[in-house]
Amino acid sequence: MLSWFLRLESLLTRLALVIAVVMLIISVSLGFFQVLTRFIFNAPSTWSEVIARAAMIWCVFMGAAATFRGGYMMAVELIYKLMPRRTLLALELAIGACCLLVLGVLMVYGVQMTLRVRSQMLSGLGMSIAWAYAAIPTGSAFAMVAVIARLLAQSMGLEKLGPENSEVAPEAENDAVREARSSLAPSEPTPPAEGGDRS
Repeated sequence: MLSWFLRLESLLTRLALVIAVVMLIISVSLGFFQVLTRFIFNAPSTWSEVIARAAMIWCVFMGAAATFRGGYMMAVELIYKLMPRRTLLALELAIGACCLLVLGVLMVYGVQMTLRVRSQMLSGLGMSIAWAYAAIPTGSAFAMVAVIARLLAQSMGLEKLGPENSEVAPEAENDAVREARSSLAPSEPTPPAEGGDRS
């Protein structure tokens, strides 16, 4: 059951990351197009700025899922260093609970806001503004799944404790994590044996 959930979460997080990348490309491309039409052709586009803004909103909220899953959010490492090693898991669970609380509030109120503005239209497009607001509950739902998966993986010893790219508690890592980390490290070249054939 746990492995099934982690596989599902991996697919969802990859999907969220792909959507975030696509939305970022759209936002940057339309921003460049907006500059061209406004300052080069002196005929500013009436729709590109609105779509670029909506795409950036989707990029941020969908990218949050991958950020939560990888542990790339800003962390106060001093707290991790002051906490005893045996309490790091409890600290991670407390942090995860706070994240889930915030994401749950965002999802609930995001759904309410999306339904409330569904009759309003984006200027110059004739499309409901609810499509932009829908990024809030959608991204929050993806992020909640990612947070739960990270906590489960840490509780089972499948992932290290502490923020990513941190050496707060290297001894808290699972043996499988250490083995995977060492296998990814570049191996040092073996020096040539002395006294070999020089011909």
